[in-house]
Amino acid sequence: MARETAPTTGVAGRYAAALFDLAKEAGALEAVEGDLKTLKSVIDASADLKSFIKSPVYDRDDQMKAVAAIADKAGFHGLTANFLKLVASNRRLFALPGMIGAFIALAAQSRGEVTAEAISAAPLSDDQVKALRLEIERDVGKAVNLETSVDPELLGGLIVKIGSRMIDSSLRTKLNRLRTRMKEA
Repeated sequence: MARETAPTTGVAGRYAAALFDLAKEAGALEAVEGDLKTLKSVIDASADLKSFIKSPVYDRDDQMKAVAAIADKAGFHGLTANFLKLVASNRRLFALPGMIGAFIALAAQSRGEVTAEAISAAPLSDDQVKALRLEIERDVGKAVNLETSVDPELLGGLIVKIGSRMIDSSLRTKLNRLRTRMKEA
């Protein structure tokens, strides 16, 4: 299958790989990926939901009811809804964010895309995102799915992660290197 070079280690990777195979077989890759991206944004936006999926306090039934309600309300594909129920039934909701990330990476890999993350000190403009995406595409030779986020602690500059490769040109890192050199002198 398409998993040979994909991240399939650990609980999250195994679940994501199984869902990917099922979705591909059912011809529902796009629908399931869309559902998982929606779920990711819902989780990211809700501190309560993040706490719920990480907490071992809730019993299996409560977790299953909650994910079933979320899937129903969001109108998720049957495969996605069943997957979420299975994850809750197996008491693995704590690994759901990792499962989502691994599934999205597998889907991107199957399309020949590379996922990259850019972290900046301030929000990037559309032109900056476009230019950065083009530069990364030129570097890796593939289409790039670029996710951006903001970390004001960087002070300035950018951190770009492409797979296991990281390019850190942030002002914070440069100042830390300078501080280290000053201590050595």
